[in-house]
Amino acid sequence: MRSIAAKRTATLPNRFATALFHFNRLMPHATAIGPCSPHPGDRMKTHLTATLGSIVLTAGTLLGAPAAGAQSAPYPSTAFDLTIGASSVRGTLTWRDRSVEAAGTHRAVGCNRVWFSTYGASGNELGTWNSGTRCNVTYQFNAVLPADVPGGAASVRICLDANTADKCAWYNRP
Repeated sequence: MRSIAAKRTATLPNRFATALFHFNRLMPHATAIGPCSPHPGDRMKTHLTATLGSIVLTAGTLLGAPAAGAQSAPYPSTAFDLTIGASSVRGTLTWRDRSVEAAGTHRAVGCNRVWFSTYGASGNELGTWNSGTRCNVTYQFNAVLPADVPGGAASVRICLDANTADKCAWYNRP
């Protein structure tokens, strides 16, 4: 009679054979897999396994790959500056796909306000934003100007309404 250690050593190489034996006992027609298999269901198992493998590999490739055009360039920007006396508005327009971001500083000496309007390529007004009346204050602003058309706004008109004087300027998309 062999020792327990000898039995364990002898059975280690046979674990695969034992697993195969139980598999064959439970699924007798699944032993011969291949195109020359005598059982019609075996060929279907082969094709099913190959198809599932292809699907898993394809899904892994598609999910791991970046989308085409995902590495886009930064949005173009344009600096703006309007001054009337001691009042001013300065900042940057960032031209996005369907909006324009206006960020900057408004210095109001007396009471005044700033108006922004976006325009499409055909000249039609797309959207507006204004600061509201501000008196004797300097503040930062960040506004998103609507331009919900394909390609976004073609131009922006900025007006500084300072007490009794107005000054406007046009800025075109770069």
